[in-house]
Amino acid sequence: MAVNEKNILNRLYFVAGCMFVFGLAVVFKLASVQFLQGDKYKNLAEKQAVKNVTIPANRGNVYADDGSLLATSIPKYNIAIDAVVSSAKLFEAHIKGLCDSLSGYSGKSSAYYEKLIRKARANKDQYLLLIKDIGYSDYIRFRNFPLLNKGAIPGGLIVEQNTKREFPMGSIARRTIGYEHIDDYGNVTRPGIDGAFGVKYLRGTDGKRLKQKIGKGKWKPLTDANQIEPKDGYDVYTTIDVNIQDIAHHALLEQLEKYKAGHGCVVVMETKTGEVKAISNLGRSSKGTYYERLNYAVGESHEPGSTFKLMALMVALEDRVIDTSTMVDTKNGYKRFYGRAITDTRGHGEISVARTFELSSNIGLATIVDDNYSKSPKRFIERLKEWGLHNTLGLPILGEGKPIIPSPGDKIWSRNALPSMAYGYNLQMTPLQTLTFYNAVANNGEMVKPQFLKEVKEFDKVIVPFKKEVINKQICSKETISKAQEMLKNVVVRGTGRRLYSENFSMAGKTGTARVDYAMPDWKENPRYISSFVGYFPAENPKYSCIVVIHKPSTKVGFYGADVSGPVFKKIAQKIFTDTPIIDEVKTLEVQSQLAEKEFENYYELAKKYKTVMPNVVGLPAMDALALLENMQVKVKVKLQGNGVVKKQSVKEHNKLSDNQTIVLTAS
Repeated sequence: MAVNEKNILNRLYFVAGCMFVFGLAVVFKLASVQFLQGDKYKNLAEKQAVKNVTIPANRGNVYADDGSLLATSIPKYNIAIDAVVSSAKLFEAHIKGLCDSLSGYSGKSSAYYEKLIRKARANKDQYLLLIKDIGYSDYIRFRNFPLLNKGAIPGGLIVEQNTKREFPMGSIARRTIGYEHIDDYGNVTRPGIDGAFGVKYLRGTDGKRLKQKIGKGKWKPLTDANQIEPKDGYDVYTTIDVNIQDIAHHALLEQLEKYKAGHGCVVVMETKTGEVKAISNLGRSSKGTYYERLNYAVGESHEPGSTFKLMALMVALEDRVIDTSTMVDTKNGYKRFYGRAITDTRGHGEISVARTFELSSNIGLATIVDDNYSKSPKRFIERLKEWGLHNTLGLPILGEGKPIIPSPGDKIWSRNALPSMAYGYNLQMTPLQTLTFYNAVANNGEMVKPQFLKEVKEFDKVIVPFKKEVINKQICSKETISKAQEMLKNVVVRGTGRRLYSENFSMAGKTGTARVDYAMPDWKENPRYISSFVGYFPAENPKYSCIVVIHKPSTKVGFYGADVSGPVFKKIAQKIFTDTPIIDEVKTLEVQSQLAEKEFENYYELAKKYKTVMPNVVGLPAMDALALLENMQVKVKVKLQGNGVVKKQSVKEHNKLSDNQTIVLTAS
C-alpha cells in the first residue's frame, strides 16, 4: 500500500515538474515577444491592419477644336450592403423602408428586395450588391435610403467608387478619340488620341493614402501627414470639328448600308495645316450594323488602285519624259505586258496623257511607265521615295500601317511589277498616307503632316501648343503641280467622276476601283473590290482634302469608286459648303468686294475708251457688271443662282467683241 502511494506521489511530482517547466517556457516566450521581438510583431500587426491605398488621378478630358467635349472621366459607384452588421432592432425598423426605396428606383417589387436582403442576413453575407455603375446624383439618393443613411456602421452601407470613360458624342469618332485599357494581367491597350497621349498628358499622377481595417472587408481613411494628393491629367484639345465629323460619319454610314459593304473610312483634312477635321472608321457586325471597330484610315495598308495613278503620272511629268499632251495608245481596252493582260472597262484608242488620267486607263498608265522606266525601274522608285511614300507618317496614334513600295531585288519584284504599280497594284498604302500626298498637291506642293491635336491645357493655361509640321517643303516643281491640279479638276468635270460634278461648288479628285483578294480561287464567282475617291475642294484655293475608302461593297448594287465612294465625298463637300460657315471665305469676299469697287472704276474708264475689248468682270456684283457691259453697248444675259457675284463670263478677258455679241454671266 505504501509502495503504491509512493508511486502516485512520484508521478504527481513529475507532472508538477513538467507543468512548472512548461510555465517557465511560456513566461520566457512572452518575455521574448514583449521585450526582444515586440517591435517586429507590432509592425506586422500594424501592417495587417493598415494599408497604403492608391488614389486614382482624374484623367484629362478630350475636346473638339471648338471646346465640345469628346471624352471625359466620370466617377461611378457600386452600392452594396453588409446585411449582418445592423442590430436586429435597427434592421427590422428600417428594412421595409429600404426595400420600398429600392423598388421605387429599379421598378422591381419591394417584396423581391426584402426576400433578397433577409436571405443574405440569414446567410451572414457581409456583401450584397444592390446597384452597379451609378452616377453621383443616384449615389447621393442611395445614401439617403432608410438603413443605408446610418452609414457603414450600423447601417451596413458599402460604397465602391471607380472612374469610367464617357463619350458624349457616342460612337462618332470613338476609335480615333480612343481610350486606355489595362486588363487583369497588366496588358495595356491604347488606341486613338486618348491612348497616344494618355501617358504623357491625360493620365495624371496617382496619389497615396493610408486606410485602416475596421472589420472584414471594410477600411476607413486615416489622417496622414505623408499623404500624397493625386494630380489630375491635362486636357487635350483635338483638331476635330464636330459638325464636319457628324457630316462625314453619317455620309459614310449611309453609303455602307446602301452597298452592304464590309467596312470603310473617311478622313477630312484642312489643306494648309494638315489638321484632321473628321475621321470615321466603320465596320460591319455579324448583325449587319456598323460601328467603330478599327482605325482603318490609320492602320490598314492595302493596294490603292487607281488613286495611285496620280503619283505614277507625276513621276513621269517631273522627269519630263512625257507631257499632258503626249499621245498614248490604249488599244481597244486590252494589252499584254510580259505575258500578262491588262484591261480597261472599254477601249479608248490613242488619247493624250491628260485624257488617259481623266478616263483612268490602266493600259495608258502602264504603257507610260513601262515605256519610260522598264530599263531603269530604280529611277521610278527613287522618285517615289523622294516624296517619302515608302515611309510612315510618324503619327502619334499607335498602329500606323507601313507602306510597301517594292524595288528591284525584292521578293515581290518581277517584270510585271512596274506596269502594275502604274495603276496602283503591287504596292500598299494606308488611306491617310494617300490623302497626305493628294493634300500636298492641293497645297501647291507643300506636304504637311496630319495633325490630331491643337493644344494641351491645364484649365485655361496652354501647356503644349501643336503647330503645323512640314514633311516636304516642295515635293516637285510648280509646273508638275499645276498640271496635276488641272487633271484632277477635269476628272470631275469630264472624266470618271463626271457624275459628281456640280455647278454650285467645285471639286477635284480621283476615283479608284481596286480588286481585292483576286488571288483567291473563288474570285470570279464572288468578286471583291475596294472603292475609293480622294481629292480636295474647292478646286481653286482648296480648303479641305478628303479621302473615302469602302471595302467590299456588294457587286449586286455597285462597286465603282465613282458610284460607291464618290457620292460620300460629294455629300461631305456639299454639306460643308452649305452647313459650315467658312470665315476665311467671308473675309475673302469682303476683300474682293473692296477690290471690285476699284476695278469697276478702272473698267468703266477702259470701257469708255475701248468699247470692243472684253473686261474681266468675275468677282464684281452682277448689277455692276451689267451696268459696265451695257455701257459698252453689249448684250448681256445673267444667270443668277445666289448672292449675285459674277463667277463666270462666257467671253474671256481681253478678247475682242463683235457686233451684236451676247455675253452670258453666271452669278452665284
